[in-house]
Amino acid sequence: MVLVELLSSLSGLVKVRSQADIDNAVFKLHYRVTSTMLFCFCLLVTANSLIGDPINCVQGDHAMLKPKVVNTYCWIHTTFTLPKYINKQYGKGTGVVYPGIGPHTMEDDRVYHAYYQWVPFVLFLQALMFYAPHWLWKTWEGGKLESIVMGLSLPVMNKDERREKIHLLAEYLHASMHCHNFYAIKFFLCELLNLGNSVFNMWFMNKFLGGMFFTYGIDVLAFTETNQEERTDPMIVLFPRVTKCSFNMYGPSGTIETHDLMCVLALNIINEKVYVFLWFWFLILAGISTLALAYRLLVFCIPAIRSGLLQKRARIRYKPGLEAIATKLHVGDFFLLYLLSKNVELLSFGSLMEELSSRLVKRNIHPDLEMTPRPVPAVEAYHLINEHA
Repeated sequence: MVLVELLSSLSGLVKVRSQADIDNAVFKLHYRVTSTMLFCFCLLVTANSLIGDPINCVQGDHAMLKPKVVNTYCWIHTTFTLPKYINKQYGKGTGVVYPGIGPHTMEDDRVYHAYYQWVPFVLFLQALMFYAPHWLWKTWEGGKLESIVMGLSLPVMNKDERREKIHLLAEYLHASMHCHNFYAIKFFLCELLNLGNSVFNMWFMNKFLGGMFFTYGIDVLAFTETNQEERTDPMIVLFPRVTKCSFNMYGPSGTIETHDLMCVLALNIINEKVYVFLWFWFLILAGISTLALAYRLLVFCIPAIRSGLLQKRARIRYKPGLEAIATKLHVGDFFLLYLLSKNVELLSFGSLMEELSSRLVKRNIHPDLEMTPRPVPAVEAYHLINEHA
């Protein structure tokens, strides 16, 4: 019940909103799907009621060793495993299998594990990082698209009202042409941040987990193909379930006594699955983001692709209008029309594009008008758009 209440606080990230759609599906994979997933993982690893205490150390029958003190000490001062036992099954033949622990001396190499203290904080930080580009783009966008849509997303509308709004919107787009490039550049920058997030988080988690995360997913896949008697589970190597802890305390005579404790890290049962999933997810996300960015560069570098997309979305019925739009629009103009096509009802958007194309064709016939645009209708259209918004 506690976990359900915590997850309910994340409903705002996945709730369907009535505002204008100002991004695309790949963008939503970052700030909506990935952020929500990381927040849920953060809550999952902190929900101790699912698995009990995150660490539980065996302290023996010593009267001075209190379980709470020992567990807290080993949690804070980290635990360790022994590399020489990683590829062995210690206790083989006795029914006891503890990879990574066994008898040792001070000269033996040790691998200390301190990451588990910071897993919830790191997951929370990663969730914020994936949400940051959306917050930045939403701040830069400033509700511009929602203000110019003017309710044209509704499929049912009075014919005269629809015609008037389309006329005002076409007048605004016509008068403000070539003024939206910086608007598009800010969105491209946020898309680059999304791709950078995917790559940076792979590198960051590799550093966080001691340089073993880059090959973690590959090792897990290879583990299933290895001979059962010879293979070593990479999930247990990176996220050991049983570790050792050296607890030092003063004895009755004042000398320091060292107690060798065995600790069970139940939380790593969840951690190992979470990070296997994140390895594959971030790899797929980085690949999708790279392809989406390459596709967008092709769209904005090749006018023929823009013409095809506009014709498909707007269904313009005559070719001169389509050619006029494709040749006259800059990158920012096309990007704004692309966002409008996602928020304006199909028939309304088709009518808008036809009216805009007819205006552009007339501007080609009268080149003097192109050098001296009429400022008064543009100002009036802008104010009327804001009044309707």
